[in-house]
Amino acid sequence: MIRILLSTCVALLVGCSSTKKDSDSVLFAGEIVNPTSDQVILLKGGSKIDSAKLDDKNRFKFKLSSIENGLYHFNIAPEHQYVYLEKGDSLMVRLNTIYFDESLVFSGSNEETNNFLLDLFLATEIEDSDMYSEYYKLEPKEFLAKINALKQEKVNKLNELNTENLISNQAIKLLTGSIDYTYNRYKEIYPFRHKRRTAEENFHDLPKDFYKYRSSINYDDHTLTYLRPYYDFMKAHLGNLSYMTCMDNCGDLHENNSKQLHYKKHKLHLIDSLVVEKELRDNLFRNVAFDYLLKKNDAPENTEIFIKEFKKVSKNNMHLEEIENLYQGIVNLQPTNMIPNLSVLNFENEPKTLTEIASDKKVLFYFWSGTNRKQYLNIFKRIDILKEKKPDHELIGINIKTDYDQWKNILTTLGVDPSLQYHSNDFKELTEKLVLYPINKAIITDNAVIVDGFSNIYKN
Repeated sequence: MIRILLSTCVALLVGCSSTKKDSDSVLFAGEIVNPTSDQVILLKGGSKIDSAKLDDKNRFKFKLSSIENGLYHFNIAPEHQYVYLEKGDSLMVRLNTIYFDESLVFSGSNEETNNFLLDLFLATEIEDSDMYSEYYKLEPKEFLAKINALKQEKVNKLNELNTENLISNQAIKLLTGSIDYTYNRYKEIYPFRHKRRTAEENFHDLPKDFYKYRSSINYDDHTLTYLRPYYDFMKAHLGNLSYMTCMDNCGDLHENNSKQLHYKKHKLHLIDSLVVEKELRDNLFRNVAFDYLLKKNDAPENTEIFIKEFKKVSKNNMHLEEIENLYQGIVNLQPTNMIPNLSVLNFENEPKTLTEIASDKKVLFYFWSGTNRKQYLNIFKRIDILKEKKPDHELIGINIKTDYDQWKNILTTLGVDPSLQYHSNDFKELTEKLVLYPINKAIITDNAVIVDGFSNIYKN
């Protein structure tokens, strides 16, 4: 039934479902059921290629005169997914945002490549869970056997498609890379997860050929730079190398300093020495910076050292402004500083600043998004508990990444007091200025002066 509907949609939107490619132009079109945004954005890497408005039937259409063959992303906020495009393509996608990835189906030219890439993505989500619950506790040889069997299943399916000559050589390289780097990432993670799952005191001895694939790693593959399995592998691989190298060579040299600062500096220099491709380098450097700045609330003097080291090894990083803004946000959230004077909207759509809201009282600010029902229901339950534990504090909720009307409907439906709730339209500014990680973060103030800029509602 889905294929019949898709064929009908392709006939209406594309004109035909033929995979014949007579020109360099590309038509990428689709239908969005239960849209969460009124437009679809097409990107290649970090660059926006084009945007398309949904029509009155929730359909969109991109007509591109010429493109570079390769991997793209399409966004229907707040979700996104891959799409592989080649010159001459006429490709259709249909999805329901309530079951975004699971409902997504491609039809038309290059449908085989895109549906296979999506199947790999969905399989990985399931296998990631199985890895942690079952496979990481296996002995190394048993683990390798399981990994190799899972990988071979995907290789066999790809070989079947390839025998029908439906996939280009460039697409075969992309899909092969997706398979290889997915299962090699599990091997990079294995020693750490195995030690944790088995509670062993030391890292387990590994077979000599456990990492034999490392001799063929390509640190300079532009075509794979934005492929998630490739990028995730690089993060795990470089983390493994930096940790093990330090463990073998550094001894107690780091004991007088921050361990996190020490390890992150190792990782920065490892990226600098190994990774060639510019965008991959920039993205990996950004990952290290965000991991350090957001997840580890280190001493201010250590954070300053890290930023200087980051700028030294990652010159002209395309994310530098974003990272500097994040760093400045951390500096501004230190105790005794005034809370950033950002503007938010109340239930009557009136602007209020955080300084106004927090003046003349003790406040605990918390944050929630309407895109994750389970998350915000748990947060509101926690807030009910904190009302008893912190009767001298006003508990103020700030909503992010949610349509204004949807936010109001959620509050009304749940019976949440709207006088203690505010909405932000500028997620980027709020994230940078208030360093919103994790989503369970809380900021505690007294008369608008910061007491704790990095608290957590589940630890109060």
